[in-house]
Formats: sequence, C-alpha cells, structure tokens
Amino acid sequence: MPGTSSKLPTVVVVDDVADLRSVVRSRLRLSGRFEVVGEGQDGREAVDLVAEHRPDLLLMDVSMPGVDGLQALPEARAASPTTRVVMFSGFDEHGLADRARALGAAAYLQKSLTLDTLVDDLLEVLRDPSSTVLVPPPGASSDGVPEEGPVLAEHQERFREVFEDAAIGMATVTLSGRIVRSNRHLAGLLQRPAAELLGSAYAEVVTGVDVEGLIRTIVVDGHDDARAEHTVPGRPGVLLQSTLTPVLSAEREPLYLFLQVQDVTGQREAEAGLRESEQRFRLMVETVQDYAIFMLDPDGRIASWNAGAERHKGYTAEEAVGQHFRMFYPPEVRERRHPEHELQLALAHGRYEEEGWRLRKDGSRFWAQVTITAVRRPDGSHLGFAKVTRDVTERRRLLQEQEAAAEALAAANERLQQVADEQAQFVAVTAHELRGPVGTMAMSAETLRRHWADLEAGERDEFLQAMASSANQLNRLLADLLTASRLQASALEIRSGAVPVWRHLEELASVHRKAHPQSVVHLEGDEGAIVHADPGRLTQAMENLLGNALRHGRPPVRVRVVSHPATVDIEVRDAGDGVPATMRQRLFDRFATSGHGGGTGLGLHIVRELARAQGGDAAYRPADGAFVLTLPRAEETP
Repeated sequence: MPGTSSKLPTVVVVDDVADLRSVVRSRLRLSGRFEVVGEGQDGREAVDLVAEHRPDLLLMDVSMPGVDGLQALPEARAASPTTRVVMFSGFDEHGLADRARALGAAAYLQKSLTLDTLVDDLLEVLRDPSSTVLVPPPGASSDGVPEEGPVLAEHQERFREVFEDAAIGMATVTLSGRIVRSNRHLAGLLQRPAAELLGSAYAEVVTGVDVEGLIRTIVVDGHDDARAEHTVPGRPGVLLQSTLTPVLSAEREPLYLFLQVQDVTGQREAEAGLRESEQRFRLMVETVQDYAIFMLDPDGRIASWNAGAERHKGYTAEEAVGQHFRMFYPPEVRERRHPEHELQLALAHGRYEEEGWRLRKDGSRFWAQVTITAVRRPDGSHLGFAKVTRDVTERRRLLQEQEAAAEALAAANERLQQVADEQAQFVAVTAHELRGPVGTMAMSAETLRRHWADLEAGERDEFLQAMASSANQLNRLLADLLTASRLQASALEIRSGAVPVWRHLEELASVHRKAHPQSVVHLEGDEGAIVHADPGRLTQAMENLLGNALRHGRPPVRVRVVSHPATVDIEVRDAGDGVPATMRQRLFDRFATSGHGGGTGLGLHIVRELARAQGGDAAYRPADGAFVLTLPRAEETP
C-alpha cells in the first residue's frame, strides 16, 4: 500500500482557486503524511500532471475553466491507472458524487470550512485500493451541521431552499456545459430525474440549441448572458428558453455558469394567436364590399355616386353630385385646404392614401380610410379622380386596444423577466461572494490555530493577509446588501447635519492608506466646504467610490472638493482609462459590473441612491473620467 514505506504518498492538487490550493498544500505538508508533487488550475493540466508524476492521489475540483473535473477524470485515470482520483468540490449533490464514482473517482469530498479531516480522508482512500468509497463531507458533525456554526448553516439552508423551490428551472453548469446542481423545477421541465441530470452535459438533455455556442458567447466573447429557445426530447410542442449567466471569480474570470430555464410555450402560442387574429382581421376587412366609391372631376366635384356611398355618407346621388368633395371633411381640415392638397398629391404621384376623420350628412364623424387615384385618358390627359372611402372606425378602435394590450403584455413580461433575472443574479452573486471569503478565512484560521509554530513566517503572513482581505470583503458585501435592501424598501434612516467635507475625507483617506499601503490618495480643492448630509452615509458612499477607484483604476487617486452656491461636488478620479462607453448607460444600475475586478455590482448603485436620499445625486463625467458626488451645501457650521 502507498505510504507504508519510507517514501511519502505523492499528491497532485488541481483547483482554479489559488488561495485554496495554497491552504491545501500547506495542510498536507504540515501533516507529514503526504508530498505534494504538482499543482494545476484546470482539467487539462490535471491530466498532464498525472501523466508526468503518476502520483498516488489526484485531488481535483469539479468546476474549473476550460476542461472541468468530470471531463478530465476518465483521461486522468487512463494516463495513470494506479492513481486514485479524489474529487474535491463545493457542490454537495449526492447524484454528482454518484456520477463521479461511475467515472472512476475513488472518493468525493465536499469542500468545507475546515481541513480537519482532509488528511485522514485521503489516507483512508489509500488504505483500501480495491474499493471505491465516497467519503462524507469533511467538517460535518454527527447531526450534519457544519462546524462553522449554526448561523452559516442556516444561511446555507435558506439558499438551498430558495434554489430548490424557485418557480423557474435553475442549475449550476460547468464551463464545459455539464450540470453539477439542479432544482426540482428544472427536472420537471426536462422530465428527467434530478439525479440523472447531475453530471450530464446540458447539450445531451435538450434539442435545437447550440449549447457550446452559448458558452462561447460568455466565456470567449465576454457577454453578460446568453439565451436561446429550444425544444426538449419527448415533449413535442414544448418550447423552453434557457439563459446562461457567468458566476465570476474575484479576478472577474468565469468560474461556472448559472442556468435559468423557463417554459415559454404559452407565451409564444399567445403571440402566434395574436398574429393570426390580426391576419384574419385584415383579410375580413379587405374582403368586405361596403365601400363608398365615386368619381371626381379635375376640380374635385362629385361626378358619380354609388349605393355604397349613399349608405356610407347618408347623401343621395341627387344631393351629392355636383358638390365639392370637401363637404365630407371637418371644418378644421377644410380650413387648411387639405382636400385640395390631397388631389395635388394624387395627380403628382398617381395615387394618394390616408386615414382621417370624415363627416356624414347628419354631422357625425367616422374614421375613414381613403384612397384617391388619378384617372387619365388613353392619351394621358387628366380625366378626374376615383375616390374610395371605407369606414374603419371599429377597426381603428380594435387596433388601438390590441396595441395597448400588446404593450401592457410586453411591459409585464419585461418586468417579470427583469425580476427573475435580478433574483437569479442576486442568489448567484451572493452565494459566490460568500463562499470564497468565508471558506478562505475559516480554513486559514484553523490552520494558524493548529500549526502556528510549524508554519514559516512567510506562510503565516499569507494566511493572516488572506483572513484580513476576506473579512474586509465580507464587511463590504454585507454593508452593500443591507443598504440596497433598505433603499429598495424605502426604509433607510438618514440623519443629516452639517459635515466638514475636508476633515471627513482626510480621515477616510488615512484609513484607505493604511489598508492599502501601495495606494496613493490626494485631496484637493475647497478645505472649508460644509455639506448637509448624514456622516455615516457620506462615509459609505465615499468608501464605495474610493474602493472602486483603487480596485478598477490606476494610482494616483485624486479627490477634489468643489463648492457651488447651493451644492458641493466631491470628484473622484484615477489615472486609468475611465469607464468604457458601453458600460456608462447602466453604470449606476443594480448588479452592473464592468467585467473587470470583483464585487456584487451594488457599489455605484448605492452611491447614487444614498446621494439622492440626502437631496443630492451622483454621476460619471466621461470628459475627465471623474465620478462626482453632489450634496447640498450647509449654511451653518458644525
């Protein structure tokens, strides 16, 4: 058995998160039971490393860019049949573990907030090479509650409930299109058992859609989402709409994809029915023979009159013939000499058509569709005009109602889709943003607690820095989520007073310089400016603007205070290239991200809403790349 000799069992660790690889590597080294001989960040590197080192164990993540763990598993087994492959994943689906086992995995370990049992679990895998076992999730107690505590466990359970009970099909998909988590609604839409979906390629369970092309749209082209309508095997007539959105790492690289699936069969049938109804209506109108048809002489006087014209307009032939046809137009139209203008256009172009109000003999108005055709003799000389009038008052009313109904339906559908998209994005962003910092902070703390004396100074600094960075990230996330929620519910408390801007900014800049020693922040402008604002909310807004500049821009960061008669502008700019034109329109929207750098996409939205809640505003100035926070000027001194 590997490890019974003096030589330590060898391990290759493959995970796309560098911080996690570092923690796992250190933990295995400190145990004195394993030797880490290689590290990689995707499935292709895993296969190459296994072929090169032929290690005793391959510890590999499931979801990674490029080639994921499930894809690489059979190739790794073929490259080194003696290597025991252990899948190491943040997904706790039992069906996914079964899928990994079917592909040759020796074990499936769930990523946890502690590494306490990782060494023992890996030794257990090596201890019995003839069997294939599934190791329980590390860090779980006998009652199944993670060691990180009941609070996080409760949040995780709530997330699972929201995901599982969502009214639309939802799934987590690897960057190669393989399903690693799905909810009940998706299983129902696809009419497949949920366990069967796990580990399956999405392209294999749907038809009529280029799944690889959708993934390329996100991963290669960098789009925020990709969607397509398609069919499902075994469900004729059913049309589904699939939408893929990326879940990004702190470096804004796609980690995996979030899939939303909705049944749009009824919606499309309703749209087709509306089109068919409109076509039938047009056909009916075109074939109805209730027309007023009469001739006009070159001057516009009535020369002939048919029975349809009499029924239409109420005049007998004796009353109409010889009269100018302008008698059928409302007074305001006759005053503009519009009837004469119609004849001029018909003579110039051969034909003139319009719709407008016309008058009957009794003075009532109706909406008419009018066609005037210039009539010429064989020699080309002008004979007069043929005029056809049709009463389309009812059709106009119906079309207006249909247009209003269609607009209302489109607006409702757009709002529903927007709510669904925001809900799904909120769940995906929050889950992803929480998992990384909480996991890194807990694992780092556990390792420091148990092995402080064994760690080298550089390793201790790395762990402490990772914990500090993760804690700051969690504080920002929680503050942004709480503020956004209160803003949306109009429940945000504002306590405004006179605030000296310069002193406030100096304290904030000092904090940022200590937290980011490499940063350069300069203050400029009016040192005596005083604003009427809530000090805490001003701090929150400025922290978001400064953090945005430090994360996305280039040093130095300049903060300038400019006073106006009624307002004070606080301008924040850096030496970077500014915001791309394609991003500017939605820069202050919720969940708007540029595709570069981490975050929830709430920061700038919160800045603007906080400013407006205090009687000010926030904007981006493309001319010099400055973000401008505007607040009311305070007359009194604090």
